[in-house]
Amino acid sequence: MNSTGPADRSLAEERLNYDVAALADDEAPEDPFVLFHAWLEAARADDAIPEPTAMTLTTIRTGPDGSVRPRARVVLCKDATAEGLTFYTNRESGKGEEIAANPRVALTFWWQPHHRQVHIEGWAEAVSDATSDAYFAVRPRGSQIGAHASRQSRPIGSRAELEQADAAASARFADGDVPRPVYWGGYLVTPETFEFWQGRPNRLHDRFRYTRVGAAEQRTDAGAWARVRLQP
Repeated sequence: MNSTGPADRSLAEERLNYDVAALADDEAPEDPFVLFHAWLEAARADDAIPEPTAMTLTTIRTGPDGSVRPRARVVLCKDATAEGLTFYTNRESGKGEEIAANPRVALTFWWQPHHRQVHIEGWAEAVSDATSDAYFAVRPRGSQIGAHASRQSRPIGSRAELEQADAAASARFADGDVPRPVYWGGYLVTPETFEFWQGRPNRLHDRFRYTRVGAAEQRTDAGAWARVRLQP
């Protein structure tokens, strides 16, 4: 990056030379989950990446006038298997409402120190109550109580009101375990496409897209993928 400070250059002059790694054709496996897990574990092993499981979740909201708008926010990936990627949230939140109306979603990981991005498109479906219960049980107690105190995405008058609701929930469960709220749970995102991006010098980046082959009922077949290199 330029040696001058931010005050000395415009946004148009902000740039970084991507020269950390490469993704050769023979390094792109047939199964995108293999490459995804390799990149994810590399990110988890790097102390320079404090939130390696952070991913941008994009959903679609259809307004009362029929307008269609994308909405994005960062959530944490809490499981990644051959079936897909799992995150947890309040299902009555904005994203929960949007997924209920349109389960098509996108996930994007950005691991800046490695100059890597993974973009995933697929569909989300609620995981079982047992799976949600198991994860909720290992959350910090404060987070468990917060799930009861906050009606996520709903307006509130002040921070003080939120803290009062949290104190009330804490008192309500003072003598025992905190149960999972019925409106709180996980979603499994089953990928239809993966796109891997590895930054390279002179903006000649390496990009590979994987598209699931076959009908929807074959979506858990980890080997049914078509791979293509994309121009940067």
